[in-house]
Order: sequence, then C-alpha cells, then structure tokens
Amino acid sequence: MDKKEFKPFVPADSDLKELSVKAIVLGVLMAVVLGAANAYLGMKAGLTVAATFPAAVVAMAALRLLKGTILEENIARTTASVGEALIAGAIFTIPAFVISGVWEELRYFESTAIMLIGGTLGVLFVTILRRSMVEETDLPFPESVAASEIVKAGQGGQTGASYVFISMGLAALWELIKNSNGIHLVADHTRGYLALAKSKITMLGSNFDYGGGFIFESPAVSPALTGVGFIVGLRVAAVLFSGALIGWVVLVPLGIFLNPSLAGLVSESHTWMDVADEVWFKQIRPFAVGTMIVAAFYTLYKLKDSLFAGITKAIKDLRAKKEHKGEVSRLEIDLDFKKVGITIIIIAIPLYFLYNYFAQSIGGALLLTVVMVILGFLFAAVAGYLVGLVGSSNNPISGLTLSSLLIAAIILVIIGVTGDHGVMAVLGVAGVICTSAGIAGDMTQDLKVGQILGGTPWKMEVGEIIGVIIAALVLVFPMIAMDQVYHIGSADLPAPQAGLMALMAKGIVGGEMAWPIVIAGMFFAVGLIMINSPSPMLIAVGMYLPFYSTSAMFVGGIIRWILDTAQKKRNTPDEEKMKAENKGVLISSGLIAGEALMAVILAFIVLGERLSGTELLINGEPVSIMKNFAVNTLGVQSPSAIAGLLVFIGLVYLLVKVPLKKTEK
Repeated sequence: MDKKEFKPFVPADSDLKELSVKAIVLGVLMAVVLGAANAYLGMKAGLTVAATFPAAVVAMAALRLLKGTILEENIARTTASVGEALIAGAIFTIPAFVISGVWEELRYFESTAIMLIGGTLGVLFVTILRRSMVEETDLPFPESVAASEIVKAGQGGQTGASYVFISMGLAALWELIKNSNGIHLVADHTRGYLALAKSKITMLGSNFDYGGGFIFESPAVSPALTGVGFIVGLRVAAVLFSGALIGWVVLVPLGIFLNPSLAGLVSESHTWMDVADEVWFKQIRPFAVGTMIVAAFYTLYKLKDSLFAGITKAIKDLRAKKEHKGEVSRLEIDLDFKKVGITIIIIAIPLYFLYNYFAQSIGGALLLTVVMVILGFLFAAVAGYLVGLVGSSNNPISGLTLSSLLIAAIILVIIGVTGDHGVMAVLGVAGVICTSAGIAGDMTQDLKVGQILGGTPWKMEVGEIIGVIIAALVLVFPMIAMDQVYHIGSADLPAPQAGLMALMAKGIVGGEMAWPIVIAGMFFAVGLIMINSPSPMLIAVGMYLPFYSTSAMFVGGIIRWILDTAQKKRNTPDEEKMKAENKGVLISSGLIAGEALMAVILAFIVLGERLSGTELLINGEPVSIMKNFAVNTLGVQSPSAIAGLLVFIGLVYLLVKVPLKKTEK
C-alpha cells in the first residue's frame, strides 16, 4: 500500500471526539469481560479467539446510543481487545506454576505483576515499532482489514450487535443448564467403554490376557467449542481432531495393550475407563508435550524469513528514528519515544525484583532481566510482523515463549539456580515474554485498524496502556475462581500450553521429566514433519486435549463447511458471501462469550459460597445453590445425555440458516 496515496476513512483534519471517558470506560469493561471469557476458553480448549470483531460490534452498538463517534468506537475496540491478548499470554504460562507444583494455587500478586509488567512492555515496544510495522510495510493484515470493514459497514446503521447478544444469551442459558455447578439438567457429553474379545499376548516369555477395548465419547454439547470450530474452519478443526483420534483411538488402546499388568487395576470401583484415563493423563499427554516441543521450533523455523524480516525492521527503526519538522499530521503522532525508552528502563527495576523474588539469586535475576528486555523487544517485533501476515488468531506466541523459556532455563542451569526457585524464575520469564508478545501482536493489529479508520496513534496507545493496567489488576480473579472450582490441569481445565511450559521448566531446571515418553513424542513430531503433515503443533494439542473438546470443535468445522458449500451451490457473490461469513463469526463469538462467561460466573458463585460457609450439602457432598435448586425443586437426579445432542440441531440453524438468510434475494 503506497503511503502517499493512502486515505483513511476519517480525514487527518477531522476534529471528531476520540479519547473520551465513555470510550475508555466501555473499552475497559469489554476488556475484562472478553478477557475472562477467553481465560476459560483458552484453558479448556487450548485456543483463544480474537476479541477485535465482537469488541468492534459491541462498541458500535453501545456508543451509538451515547452519540459516540467512529473514532471513539475505535478507541473502545482497541482498549477492549487488550483483555483477550493479555489473558492469552497469561493462560499459556501462569497456570504452569500450579501444574509444575511450585505453587499450590494461583497467587494474585505474582500473577498480576507478570501480566502488568509484560503487558505494559508489549505496548511500549510496539509504540517504538508502529511506524515500521504498520505504515512502512506491505503486509496484508487480514484480520485488521476485516475488522475495519465491519466498522465501516456499521456506519450505515446495521451493527450486527443483535447477533452477538442473542447468541450470548442462548449460550449462557445452555451453560447454566448443563454446568455441573448449575442446574445440570443435561450432560455435557456421554462416554462409555467398548470392551473387545480377550486376547493373549506373550511378553518376556510370559502370557498375558488382554481384556481392554476402546473409549466411546461423544462431542461436548458446547456452543463455545462448536463456535471455535466454526471460526477456525474445517481444515484447522480436522487437523486438531486427527490428533484426538491418534491419542484416544490409537495410543491409549496401544498403551493398555502393551501394559497387560494394568488389567490388575480393574475392579468394581476402578473400571477400564478409569485405567484408560490414567494412561492418557500419565503417558499420552507427556508424549504430546514432546511433539509440541519439536512442532513449536519447526513452526519458528518455517517462519525464519518472516522472523528475520521482523527483527531487521525493528533494528532499523531504532537506528533511523524519523525527525519531523513543521506541522505533523495527527495520524503520525506516537507517544514520545524518549519517554517511552525511559519508561522501559524504569519498568526493568520491578522486573528485576520480581525475578529475584522467584530465583532468590541477585546475579540470576539481573541476567534474566537483561535477557528478557532484549528478547521481549525482538519477540514483540516478530509477533507484530506475524500478525501482519496471518492475523492475531494464528500468532504462534507459544513457540516464541518456549524459545525464551529454554534460553532462561539454560542460563539458570549454567549459573547454578535450580530446584523450585529456578522453575519459578524460568516460568516468570516465560510469563512476561508471553504477555508482552501477546499484547504486541494484538496492538499491531489494532493500530492497523486505526490507520485504516483514521485513528490517532498516541491516543490508541494510551487506551492500550489503560486497558493493560485495569485488565492485569482484575483478570487474575476469574483465573483463581476457575482454578478453585474446575482445577487447572484437570480434564475440565487442561491448559495445554501451560502444561508444556511446566514440563519443560520442571524437566530442565528441576531435573524431573519423563524423558523416554517425551523423546518418543519428539520423534513422532519428526515423523509428521518428514511426511509433510499439516501443523504437527495442532495434532499435538489434539492429543493433549480431552476427546470431547476436540470433537466438538470438529463439529463446528463441519458446520462451517456446510455453510461454505451451501453458498457455493447458490453462486453467492463474494460480497454477500463475506457478509454471511461475518454474521456466522459474530454469532460464534457470542456463543463463545456467553458460555464462557456463565462458566466464570458459576465459578465465582461456588467460590463465594465456599468462602462464606454457606455451601449446601447433598448426600454429604458440597453443592452450589443452583444445584440444590435443581435437585430439590426441579427434581433433577442425573443429567440426560440425549437432550443435549439436540442442541447441535439448533447450532446448525444458528450458524448456517441464519447467515444464509442474509444472502437470499
């Protein structure tokens, strides 16, 4: 795009309201809400969804009632998307403190410090990089262009907010009905064990009877997971599901078959299904982590040209800061670079104390601080560049984070900082890097939207900083509530990326790792790479997640395929096709937000009852007030599985029929 010929939607000489109180307040509220929703989604499904689209729609609808301008809408959207980006970096790393065992539960102050420092540094790094990344590059910025088109279209009157809010309400109601802490009228999924005929195998000269079989498990009746599958599409969802098939249909039965002694664990209270779950948890998940390790570095290797270009641009921008003479257009004004640099140095001071608190080593903390600031800047450049290529939803920040984790781990091992303090220090570095890269990628995308719409850079940067500060102070609370109720690392909240970080930190610094299984997973990844398999990382994540999660996303991908196929048969014009897809994405975003937010609300209710001592008991077991109402008033004894499957019919209607209606002549 030729910068001289580029004309923003709002001219540079416009005096429309922009950085207003109502825009910031709305943006902060959306940042917290969408961040909490993505915290649940990310720890449950291993994926987060960009908040730019729903935030843009909600901002248009809300500010229209308040007589806001398009530039105020832009500020609100920019501030709102911070929540999703910050929490994406947090959930990929901070739960690792719990999974690794160095924390018994999530800690507020340490977690907040990681998010606050990392997020603020991400904003400051991108402020320095904005001109080279946003203006002086011909990157496509696919999600930025799509978001700006939604905003432009919304100026005609139809914002699409009704699709978001109606689907949010339906999904929230469904989660209340099926959540085990809610009414629990229907089962989230069904499962059983398909026993096979007994067979004998000979190992080490001895005969063993094998009486195993296969787990049968239905997709989760989850509008949120189905919505994720719809957004990412059939291709990505199918690759993810292939990992689930490899893990649950191939490796779990194989693990049982090769360990005949497991038959001795089967009893009336410990079924074959329980044995299969243990095999998956203790053998298949470490195997998947090994696959993720190689896959992460392979992803970075494939992107080496893009990574090098991003780093080169960052260095050039530092060396060649432009001097403006005379009057400067508001579209060219960033926060003062000198003040930004001083602020980065100031933030490095609390960063040092944080690392010293973790490592209990003055030298180690100083070294980690220097390494983090350097890597943080370079990875911010990389994240921004990759977002320009593939969008923030596909930004491989887990690979960047794993790289920083390994560098920090090697440094600490060399200087002799090991054990739990070494593990905490390594995870602290990973946390700051991950939140910084997450914010950097999201902010680059937001600034590109702002450039297209005609937003003022420095005002957007201020909005981002405010959003980071508030979100960092608040978003740890829903994470703590979900950990207390759903338990991080469990099948309900597996947090796959954090599991990877925990295993690597514990393995290298703490000296604890199931190396044979992990190395086997690494060689499996090498095999996938050699046959040119699509995304070994997604396959590994599919093995790591519960089967019902990945299969639900696969169903969402199939629904997206049905919509695309129907439009092809109708020969729908490209413009109308895009409108239908956007409606589907907005409905999916509402489904994700509604289910996730209700799960978070129920977690807070249950936690509040526990802390206040008002939790009720049924048959000696603690239950929520919702569950007590369901049992004593509605007479619900056990959830129904069949009723839940009917929801998929409704999801097909919402995600196919409703968008298609908009293309009918």
